[in-house]
Parts: sequence; structure tokens; C-alpha cells
Amino acid sequence: MDLTPATPVAQRPLGLARRPRLSDQETEQRMLHTATALIDASGLTVSLDHISFEEVIQQAGVSRSAAYRRWPYKDLFFSDLLKELARAARPAAVSGFETATASIRHTALAHVDWLETADGRRDLVLEMIRRGALNDFDTMLDSTEWRTYLALHATFLSIADEELRNDLQAALATSERGFISRISASWEQLAGLLGYRLRAEVQGSFEMIASLASATLRGLVIMALSTPEIASRRVQARPFGAAQTAEWSQAALTAASIAFAFLEPDPTIEWDDGRLAEVRRALGSLGPVRAEDVPLSR
Repeated sequence: MDLTPATPVAQRPLGLARRPRLSDQETEQRMLHTATALIDASGLTVSLDHISFEEVIQQAGVSRSAAYRRWPYKDLFFSDLLKELARAARPAAVSGFETATASIRHTALAHVDWLETADGRRDLVLEMIRRGALNDFDTMLDSTEWRTYLALHATFLSIADEELRNDLQAALATSERGFISRISASWEQLAGLLGYRLRAEVQGSFEMIASLASATLRGLVIMALSTPEIASRRVQARPFGAAQTAEWSQAALTAASIAFAFLEPDPTIEWDDGRLAEVRRALGSLGPVRAEDVPLSR
């Protein structure tokens, strides 16, 4: 690690306008926020060599003396930055989340008449998965935030500093639990609305569905970074008895396979006019599961 002491304050260039004095906490927040924004713009590399401490100071609008008072050595800042990135729950905040929810709602309302039969409800589940999985895949593939998150998972074990390594592992675990809990809650919400339940013989859970679907999607995204045709590959298919042939991505086929391995129609639900009207209203107001509504230690 580079333990080069900070440049003395007396050596700072003359003629620079004096910045307002910030508290150490304000300096820390500004510096970490600015560095995170720089990484979100370009993605994380293993070494963080592309992030300049001096550039972060300049863009954060803090004084060099305040920055070096908080972090006497640059490596201390980069250690805190890695922990901040791991704690930030980056995947749960990707901009495509709202787009996915809107797409699911639009699909449901466009085919709301499918709710009236068991085959129609199955087709509606499949159509939501077909569209939603592709949206999730494209969002992850195009997001530098996701690449940063995946890079942290892939590389934190190679960090020599045991204390930092353990801190990163704990932060990533908390972030991951929060993300999976939100995805799990979304699966449970949609399955309940469309009359599906967990298969008793599988002994699974919605959290297991979310974990497997997320892990598979991430694997496809990682593969697509070096093998771009994975992103564009499509097949004409009628999986799981779908009424019509449609264009399916690999991400969507995988998600559907996982969903139907764990879920089955709930025969105890009576699809009368009251139930149909209630589900139509619920689908029309469908929104994302909020972070504050889902416990991280689920």
C-alpha cells in the first residue's frame, strides 16, 4: 500500500480561492459521494488506479487540508471508498428498476382478460417474465454501477488487508440480503396476485427463487461482456405450454425455468368476479417494493 504522507498544506498552489471550512463529517460525505460518482461513470477497476485522490478533492469542492486531515494517507481514503461502495446497495438502486415495474404493469393491463382462465393466467406469468427478465438483463449489462458491484464481489477476497477484507465482506453481505429481499418480495407479490403458490414438494421459498434468478442473470451478464452474442441471441419458443410462440432471450428462458420449478397454480383460489376485479385493481396500481418495507435480515 502507498503510505506516502500527504502533501503539506503549505505547498498548495497559491492563488486558489479560499473554500469555506467544512466539518470532518461534511468533508467525508462530499469526498466519498464524489468518488462514487466518478466510479459510477466509468466502472470499478481492481486497482482503483483510474480514480485520482486529487481529482476527487477538486470535484468534491473541499480543501486539501480538510481531505488530508481526514485521510492522512491516500490508501486510507481508498479503503473507505471500497467500503462505501460495498455498503451502498448499488444493484438495488439501478435506474432500470422503475422501468421494469412499469413494463410489468403495462403487460398486465394489456392482457388483463387473460386472468379469466387458468391457461390465460399461466400465459400472463410467462409474458411478464419474458419481458421483465430481458429488461433486467439489459439494465445490468449497460450499468457501470452493476459492473462495480460485480467487480467488488469478484475481487474483495484478493485484498491483502484482512480487516478491510472482512469489512467489505460484511458490507457486501448486508447489501446482498437487502437486494434479494426486495426481489423476493416482488416475486411473492406477483405470484399471489396471479394465483400461484410455492410447490410443497420442492421445499423452496421466494427468497430462493430470487437468489437463483439473480445469480443466473449475473452469470449471463458477465459472460455477455466478453461474448456479446449472448445479449442478442433469441429463440422462437413456447415454453411451459404457452399459448403462442414468442421471441425469448436466454435470460427470460432461465427465469421462467426457475419460476415454474418452484411455483404452481393455487387450486384453493376461487376466481370469481370479485377476485378478478380485485386483481385488476392491484395490477393497475402495481409499484416497486420499497426498501424500507423489506427487512434486511429476512
